[in-house]
Amino acid sequence: MYRLHCFAQSGNAFKVAFMLRALDVPFDTVHVDFFKGISTDPAWREEHNDMGEVPILEDGALRLTQSGAILTYLAKKHGRFGGATENEQLEVLRWLLFDNHKFTSYFATYRFLKAFGKAAPDPAVMKFLLGRIEGAFNVVDKHLCSREYLVGDSPTIADFSLSGYRFFPVEESGIDVTERWPNIAAWGERLKGIPGWAAPYDVMPGEQLAPRW
Repeated sequence: MYRLHCFAQSGNAFKVAFMLRALDVPFDTVHVDFFKGISTDPAWREEHNDMGEVPILEDGALRLTQSGAILTYLAKKHGRFGGATENEQLEVLRWLLFDNHKFTSYFATYRFLKAFGKAAPDPAVMKFLLGRIEGAFNVVDKHLCSREYLVGDSPTIADFSLSGYRFFPVEESGIDVTERWPNIAAWGERLKGIPGWAAPYDVMPGEQLAPRW
């Protein structure tokens, strides 16, 4: 039985939850009370993850962190969603790196500051992040203009990874992807058709919070 340490607002954790559900394998969730600061506690970090982050996946005695590493591990272990050929596997890795460096990272930071930050976000910082978001999303939208999935003819962990924040309420970020990036929007709708898909707040523990700003 897998154990996924996560909380409802984490898109990075949702990437793994989506993958596990698509694999149709049983798993338990362990709530990490991020908003009460548990991940900053030295004892928690010593026991769970010295990086102070989720997701954390336990597979027996094995403990993995970082969504890209976890998705790669699951794809190899179960022989699914990793890419059909060596070239596809390298392309999947390319998109995982792009996602963690640009696509998810800027959007997740922007959303966090707007929806959950303790103080109103700095307009200059938000403007900078929005410019980075637009650049990354333009790349992905163009890539998806002539294909259904990011790599090959079927879903891969690249799709799970880049879709981590796609299914949260638009009010949390204030960015309407549907209007600005139609190919990304259509891709997200296709991903909802993968058996096992469900919205983040339906599969991960913790209550939904209203955006602050």
